[in-house]
Amino acid sequence: MENFNKQPGQLNPEKPLPHNLLAERTILSTLLVSTDALELTLRNLKIKTFYFKNHQEIYKSIIQMYKENIPIDVLTLNSYLQDNGQLEKIGGIEFLTDLMTQIPNLVYLDDYIQLVQDKFIRRSLIKLGYAAINSAYITNIPLDQILNDLEIELFTLTNRINPKNLSSNAELFANIFSELKQKSLSPTLPGISSGFYDLDSITQGFQKSDLIIVAGRPSMGKTALCLNFTLNILKLTKLPVLFFSLEMSKEQLVYRLLSSETDINSFRLKSGNLQKNEWFTLNNAIQNLSNLPLFIDDTPNPSIQAIRSKIKNILFEQNQIGLIIIDYLQLMHQQQSTSKTESRVQEISQITRSLKNIAREFKVPVIALSQLSRNVETRINKRPILSDLRESGSIEQDADLVLMLYRENYYNLQIKTDVNPVDLTELIITKQRNGPLGVVELEFDSKHTKFLNSVST
Repeated sequence: MENFNKQPGQLNPEKPLPHNLLAERTILSTLLVSTDALELTLRNLKIKTFYFKNHQEIYKSIIQMYKENIPIDVLTLNSYLQDNGQLEKIGGIEFLTDLMTQIPNLVYLDDYIQLVQDKFIRRSLIKLGYAAINSAYITNIPLDQILNDLEIELFTLTNRINPKNLSSNAELFANIFSELKQKSLSPTLPGISSGFYDLDSITQGFQKSDLIIVAGRPSMGKTALCLNFTLNILKLTKLPVLFFSLEMSKEQLVYRLLSSETDINSFRLKSGNLQKNEWFTLNNAIQNLSNLPLFIDDTPNPSIQAIRSKIKNILFEQNQIGLIIIDYLQLMHQQQSTSKTESRVQEISQITRSLKNIAREFKVPVIALSQLSRNVETRINKRPILSDLRESGSIEQDADLVLMLYRENYYNLQIKTDVNPVDLTELIITKQRNGPLGVVELEFDSKHTKFLNSVST
């Protein structure tokens, strides 16, 4: 963390920092007798992972010798250190001779590496703690920046503890075959069902780690569609859904959910002018919805860091998340902008990239709503295309799935009638990274602001 390292008056712990002298020396002695040990160690330990300065210098020299294809043993290492003026700094020939008294054991090398890595992470955590304390006293550093830097460092340390596993070619194919066999025995969608069967047949559900863009002109039904996704997923899977509403309040969203669930007009619902049987229906709906793991956050203009923190809180409480929805993309801003002259397109690019990283980090589908540009209105055929996305720079690049809403009645008011408030809606799949494009027909019930599976297909 750049800011932490620059703070004056850092605290020094009274106790020595965690380290393991014997493990470090045993690893170094093993490197002098085994090339296999060297390759394993290079993959897992960095120079700074060693605690003692002379151990760091020896390891640094061994790495350089390996890069230069110099045979590595105690004699060649002694000569290399001497030629580069490092021999006396590490303790001289006596230290190297004493190092060879350690009995190397390849069987336990991985355990020794884990010991040294463990001590390094503990040292890093201690230093991070003191750095955080010192930074908290510096009032001219924004609190968001301190917390952001701290979380980045913690995330880095977490990755060191739980590194991404490498799989061999054979393991990958064996896992895929086992997965396909399991699917053949019990056919299910590989992703989370949206509740709309035609959409699921094309997308195979919302996939983990995917960034999904739902786009449309204002009042086209983007929020209503995502509320439908929310209810469907909550009822079908009981998985938690986290809804970030940047435009509407929590209360407005709840009224929409209740109207959709009870088929009571939202205007009458808000007025409380209900008949006796409708009160009974409303009471049942409230009880049912109250038991579903839906979490709504209506904080205006949340930072990416705030969104990540709230996701972590939900994961801590619920252990898993089924879907994350952000309504909507153009209302987001980077609170830590890299430049005052940064364009809005660049800012949106950073935001979409961050949302994609969130989807990958937490292995959950993220839906971000997006406005379309006014270019749609100037065309005869007003069906949207990818280039209609506002500030579309990296939205197209980062998105795994792009869904665009189009309702003919939106542009042709004379088609609407009070007898049939249901509008035929096209949900156009304009991008799908791992599947086909296409058009899904839905019905939009404008009276209760909800979408339904089309009965005409």
